[in-house]
Amino acid sequence: MSTGNGSLSVGGIDVDVIYKDIKHLHIGVYPPLGRVRVAAPRRLEEDHIRLAVIERLAWIRRQQSQLQAVSRQSAREMVTGESHYVWGVRRRLRVIERPGRSHVELDGERLLLYVPANTDTARRQRLLRDWQRAQLRAAIPPLLERWEPMIEQSVERWTVRRMKTRWGSCNREARRISFNLELCTKHPECLEYVVVHELVHLLVRGHGAPFIRLMDRFLPDWRRRRAALNNAPLADERWTVPAS
Repeated sequence: MSTGNGSLSVGGIDVDVIYKDIKHLHIGVYPPLGRVRVAAPRRLEEDHIRLAVIERLAWIRRQQSQLQAVSRQSAREMVTGESHYVWGVRRRLRVIERPGRSHVELDGERLLLYVPANTDTARRQRLLRDWQRAQLRAAIPPLLERWEPMIEQSVERWTVRRMKTRWGSCNREARRISFNLELCTKHPECLEYVVVHELVHLLVRGHGAPFIRLMDRFLPDWRRRRAALNNAPLADERWTVPAS
């Protein structure tokens, strides 16, 4: 009988394995990038899990291809005229070159970027990410203040960071939550869904029946919000793959 979680590599695909008190094995492929997770009965041996994944490889690859085909923005060059999403609304960028402090601000339907002349693309992108982080840092505390007493859970610490495969993550032992920086580009309802999702994980692990019951209780339209989040255009990203 297995007591801890783990991971496998099958056919070049990384698979997270979560052992639970369940009767049947379940394989899921999750957005935004097609992460594969297996929920397996504790009694099941690793060889049986590996065989089950091998039998579903064709299906897994089809699911990953569909997720990767979701609308993705082209690479952002941070020049006047291109579009950026702010809280789910498409904004036109205007770059204003002038001496003084570099900063980003909203002006009606426009996103303004003030920079000195000859500021390179990488610096412009960092300025936008810093602004997005500040937007999220302002939006998250009111949501936690609302939902912590309703769910009767409290967070010791939360962070905003860039994440490759998750909109949020929860460390139950440390009572720490992390939010994906890109949530600033999605509708505010999506951020609220992630807040509730991660707070519920302080009560229960995994996404089984107990988790679903709590989500239905606290946020009845959570499935609609999840779909909106996962179907929204993704930012262009180029992630550095660490050497194996």
